[in-house]
Amino acid sequence: MASQRSLIARKHGKKYAEKAALIQKSRYPVDEAVPLLLQVSTASFDATAELHVRIGADTTQADQLVRTSVSLPHGTGKTVRIAAFVPDEKIESSKKAGAVLAGNDDLIKEVSAEKINFDIAVAHPEMMKSLGKVAKILGQRGLMPNPKSGTVSKNIEQTIKELTRGRIECKMDKQAIIHTVFGKLSFGEQKLKENLEAVIKAIKDARPSGIKGNYILSAVIAPSMGPGIKLEV
Repeated sequence: MASQRSLIARKHGKKYAEKAALIQKSRYPVDEAVPLLLQVSTASFDATAELHVRIGADTTQADQLVRTSVSLPHGTGKTVRIAAFVPDEKIESSKKAGAVLAGNDDLIKEVSAEKINFDIAVAHPEMMKSLGKVAKILGQRGLMPNPKSGTVSKNIEQTIKELTRGRIECKMDKQAIIHTVFGKLSFGEQKLKENLEAVIKAIKDARPSGIKGNYILSAVIAPSMGPGIKLEV
């Protein structure tokens, strides 16, 4: 154990090695993992709680792709800047709902010039054809509104409110891993546990019919700075 800690210290630093030594088991149930998460952060700031889930999927097969969204009971702890691509009559109501930017042709021109001052883009269905002009720019940044992620909606005001409160998207990358967050460490044990359970349930519920074998191969929670803790899922 001492030699392993020494190896970790040489690779990550002494503080990281001390925190990693607190992880005594290969896997933890959520009830035990969350309290431990609060102890292993090496950051001097309010760290983000991250979840990384490896899926047993072939990412080249369309019927095995995982993509879902979930409203966290206690939000993410982050302020997100939302841009709403909407018809004229929806601009004012979108801003009142919480969008920092709302518009149509004018907003599309800004994106064309690569002036992107937002974190999430949402769109009314009527705007999707016009958004085709900037689909590549938005797509490369993971910002293109999509019905599957719930960012294309006729009830755009409700969508904006949900995203502001903490609705997140869980999407598998090319390595079949879902990287997402479920709050800030300052939330405390109970709120983080409830958020984490909501995310795990959403991912389980989103299991594609094309995946026949093991679905969740591994799941790890970690602070934004610090060692990861493997979960029993």
